Parts: sequence; C-alpha cells; structure tokens
Amino acid sequence: MINRIVRMSFDPNKVNDFLELFSKVKNKIANVEGCEGLSLMRDLKQVNVLFTYSYWREEANLEAYRESELFQETWAATKILFNDAPKAWSLLLEDKVK
Repeated sequence: MINRIVRMSFDPNKVNDFLELFSKVKNKIANVEGCEGLSLMRDLKQVNVLFTYSYWREEANLEAYRESELFQETWAATKILFNDAPKAWSLLLEDKVK
C-alpha cells in the first residue's frame, strides 16, 4: 500500500475556497480505482496549512489518478490558492502497531 501525504499552505483568505473545492471532489477522488482512503487534516498551529493523506493499493493506481482529468482540474484550481510551494511524499508502510 502507498501512503501519499501532500502538505499545502494556503493564502489565509483562500482556505475556505479550498475547503469548498475539496468538499466537491473528495468522493470522486475516494472512488478512483485503487484509492483505499482519503483524509484532510489541518495543522494544529497554522490554520492555513492543510494536508491530504491518501492510501493507494499500488503505485500504478496513484499514478493513474495523477494523470487523470479529475486530478488535473482539481490541482489547477488548488494551486492558485497557495501562498507557498506544496510538498508531497509517497511512503510505503514498514511497520504498524495497533
């Protein structure tokens, strides 16, 4: 399983715009083939910093999503709201307790 974490820092005046966009697309993303889950989290201290955390069955599923029209349209609408460059990590789960 691939865990994908994306850190996004938004212009404080644009956070609600992103939340509205995410609300519209979250179920579509979650229903992409190979997506096993999707979460949105907010930094505890910086309210304009949000993270998406998604779980993908295989790297090929993640890559297919990243090449999809859904991703291209969502990313185009999201990146204009940033106040800093996003950061992303793709991780393999090595160990888990509980």
